[in-house]
Amino acid sequence: MRASRLLSLLLLLQTRGRMTAPELAAELEVSIRTVYRDVEALSAAGVPVYADRGPAGGYQLLDGYRTRLTGLTAEEASSLFLAGLPGPAAELGLADVAATAELKLLAALPPEPRSHASRMRERFLLDVPGWYRSADDVPHLSDVAEAVWEQRPLHMTYRRWGQREVDRVIHPYGLVLKGGSWYLVAAPPEGSPRTYRVSRILTVEQLPGRFRRLEGFELTAFWRAYAKEFRERMYTAEAVVRLAPGREDLLAYTMGSDVVAAALAAAGEPDPEGWRTLTVPVESLTHARWLLLRMGADVEVLEPAELRALMAEAVAGLGKLYL
Repeated sequence: MRASRLLSLLLLLQTRGRMTAPELAAELEVSIRTVYRDVEALSAAGVPVYADRGPAGGYQLLDGYRTRLTGLTAEEASSLFLAGLPGPAAELGLADVAATAELKLLAALPPEPRSHASRMRERFLLDVPGWYRSADDVPHLSDVAEAVWEQRPLHMTYRRWGQREVDRVIHPYGLVLKGGSWYLVAAPPEGSPRTYRVSRILTVEQLPGRFRRLEGFELTAFWRAYAKEFRERMYTAEAVVRLAPGREDLLAYTMGSDVVAAALAAAGEPDPEGWRTLTVPVESLTHARWLLLRMGADVEVLEPAELRALMAEAVAGLGKLYL
């Protein structure tokens, strides 16, 4: 375990240059004290690693030093082929490049890792879009990706919710593929990053020059915070429902597995007939009515009264239609 960590520390310094002890500890998921011990072990083994003192200091390797311990194990080589998403690569305009890189990687591998990698490609497929929906149409994705890579400002026409079109000048920071949809993380010239759905970009034009990225911006951290905030904003109300016995999976499929799991964990014991009373967050009462009607008689809305009335109104309408 420690040998693997020492190698990871060495490769981090080789690929990233100077890094502080807290940065290394965060990357390796160990304590700062452990980093100190590992650096001492590397130095004792003859690796020319040294420390610069002061606020801007950190550990780094002697200029020109390169380790040769970069060979891939069979498992590491196999894992690379799970990253070969042909659909997204094609959308980004990289289909030919990705295919060529895959062939070169296979050709460069020794027999055993090559065999593992080939089996991985033959037996595992990553299909990004969800069921019952196709991937977004993104005709401008390759242009946006180029601007992200080259740090070039963009002028775009964007269709907002409600079919309203707006013109924007943005600095594109990164692209995220979520559930088959591409999202652009970008900031106005004077402002904070926000998200845009790439399929809603109607026209795009690269502007001259390059922009300076916000210091400290990290795409993964931004997206995680955005997703958390979006989820919190999405749920604006709560519904109290009675759920028929054995219908937990159906409710989870209808309203979201994590939401229902949390509601079940907070629920009391079933009543004598096996029904359970749950409190679940909902986006709106209208949306909740649409979802819960799919459950039929396996769920009863208890509160709020307005949602119960909406359910009764819908059921009465169905009764007039079919009786």
